[in-house]
Amino acid sequence: MALSKSANTYNRLNWEQSEFPILCQTCLGDNPYLRMLKDSYGDECKICNRPFTVFRWCPGARMRYKRTEICQVCAQLKNVCQTCLLDLEYGLPVQVRDHALKVKDDLPKSDVNKEYYIQNIQKEIANTGNTEPGGAVGKAQAPSDLLLKLARTTPYYKRNRPHICSFWVKGECKRGEECPYRHEMPSDPSDPLSLQNIKDRYYGTNDPVAEKLLGQAKELPQLSPPEDKSITSLYIGGLSDDISERDLRDHFYQFGEIEDINVIHKQNCAFITFTTRPAAEKAVEQTFSKLIIKGNRLKVLWGRSQSGMIGGGGANKRSLTGPVPGLPDELPPPVNDTFDPLNLKSTGGNYQLAPPPPPPGAPPQAPGYYGSQRSQSGWIPPLPPGPIPPPALYYPSQDPHHLGSRKPRPTN
Repeated sequence: MALSKSANTYNRLNWEQSEFPILCQTCLGDNPYLRMLKDSYGDECKICNRPFTVFRWCPGARMRYKRTEICQVCAQLKNVCQTCLLDLEYGLPVQVRDHALKVKDDLPKSDVNKEYYIQNIQKEIANTGNTEPGGAVGKAQAPSDLLLKLARTTPYYKRNRPHICSFWVKGECKRGEECPYRHEMPSDPSDPLSLQNIKDRYYGTNDPVAEKLLGQAKELPQLSPPEDKSITSLYIGGLSDDISERDLRDHFYQFGEIEDINVIHKQNCAFITFTTRPAAEKAVEQTFSKLIIKGNRLKVLWGRSQSGMIGGGGANKRSLTGPVPGLPDELPPPVNDTFDPLNLKSTGGNYQLAPPPPPPGAPPQAPGYYGSQRSQSGWIPPLPPGPIPPPALYYPSQDPHHLGSRKPRPTN
């Protein structure tokens, strides 16, 4: 292997030799049976120019082969993957992480100072056996809200897709579906995302991906509290089967006293009700767009008002008594002295039932009563004297003369 002029050829004991690389889950792939090719001192690190052990592997079916680009010492200094150079904890570019944590890069840029600095860090790691990130990243404080909102919690295997087939771009590829390369048109050469390089990504300067993420962070939505002060319930969406009520209670108890937790696994959601409104507002402020439980990013929203619920089922039941849009308005009530529904006669606003003819052999009724009526089940007792209240609302279909009834046929 031809070494560069800056490589320390006389101090080969400090060259890196490892048994397994430092990789993120995306670069490692989803293939559980992974075979790696190991090449000791196979190439120079793109940052410190020191020879290191190179690993090469295929993350999965129909994916391109990947390899390590920097040595493990440089990867531990920035806590990044040896292949994609993204942060191992959040999956974000170094520039975004350093901006959120307010970390200043202290790695020397000159060849001599950089090699001396890397050798001291390597000795420190070898003596202590520490696997935590070193340098300024290891001394950084707790994560900020920006990192929790932008953090990637699941692997993004789309980054492992094969390269674009140059023959297909020319219209000369004859492999068809058997071609191991991607049949897509390349992006615009003027696109800043296509002008990336390893050193800018590692040092966190002029990284177009980082600038794009920082621009998205400024446009993140804000969740304002509802005007109804009686609402103290929160909606938690995106729950997986392994998240239980105990997990939610262990996370949300720090914001205030919890009145009730209702987990609905069929809909992958839950409702958490606090006893006070300030506790619910504090929970929303601390968890909106940054709630992660068991590796799952959950959605946090305000619940619905209890006055709009029915059945006593809490915030997951909607009210069924509200007006339905698109239906006609109610019909006006009938006007007195102009209509006679259901055989009712109007007498100055008092509705009275017209007495039917008495059956043969029936005893005479006292005055002021309405004659007895005959039904299929038997005799109906006479109604008390006085006005009969009109029906609340009259529809044309209530008229027995308009129900489609037919007159009885005459008998011979």
